[in-house]
Amino acid sequence: MVREGIVSEKKSTILVVEDDLDIADMLNAYFRVQGYEVHTVNWGEDGVRACLTSTPDLVILDIRLPDIDGFEVAHRLRNNRKTKEIPIIFLTEKRERSDRLKGLELQADDDITKPFDIQELRLRVRNALQRSRQGSLTNPVTGMPEGSLVDEALTVGQEHADTVLMVVSLMNLNRFREVYGFVASDDLLRAVSLMVRDAVRDLGTLDDFIGHLTPADFLIVTHQAQAAALRERIRKRLEQSFDYFYSDQDREQGTFRNKQLGVQINELVLSTLPERDIPHMKSELEQFYH
Repeated sequence: MVREGIVSEKKSTILVVEDDLDIADMLNAYFRVQGYEVHTVNWGEDGVRACLTSTPDLVILDIRLPDIDGFEVAHRLRNNRKTKEIPIIFLTEKRERSDRLKGLELQADDDITKPFDIQELRLRVRNALQRSRQGSLTNPVTGMPEGSLVDEALTVGQEHADTVLMVVSLMNLNRFREVYGFVASDDLLRAVSLMVRDAVRDLGTLDDFIGHLTPADFLIVTHQAQAAALRERIRKRLEQSFDYFYSDQDREQGTFRNKQLGVQINELVLSTLPERDIPHMKSELEQFYH
């Protein structure tokens, strides 16, 4: 007899990082009965190593750990190419606003407060895994296409000799986020996306594509005839706008100049790139521009 809802989830692997042995054992036993493969570790460093050694499909991560806390674990996972896409569900002792904001900043997929309802946690795990399998089609901040939609645009672009790939990269965005916070950083990304959209609307063609290569890199697939005008319009608009995202005090004192926001725009003719699978090409582009 097969338990309802298990078949499609049988092969999913969950890593539980929890120092309370009773909770760890309970989660291990419960999710194994639900059809998952489950591994448990009790230390943050062990959790990071486990993810690097054998990438799980999802991590249930306690915030309070005996060595490094769950936030540091999540930070390391999000900053490693191999583990940055793993869904993370935080286990918190209480619903502190600071903890929730920190989790959002680290792009946690969900959080649940102890003592938790195991059925609620099961549904949160199921939903996070489903979102991960489906893959994100739009960036949650800008609403612009990413993931498989970008893959499709690049595939089509390779078939036309005059197609140009333009990558608009925001420089020093991480430093800006450290100083002003993720809310200000998101506002900046939304404003930049609107300026890029306006430029493509005014100077591009109806079949031009705009999306994300990475959260800080906007990707435009356009025609060679429009590329130069687009590049100059986008560069001019962004450089004119950046100062307004700093505080009045920093603008007056000029204290942001050493780490000022900037823009770098690069172009490639897609048809001149060696034929290869799109994920490989995107990975190389990300490394090249960073």
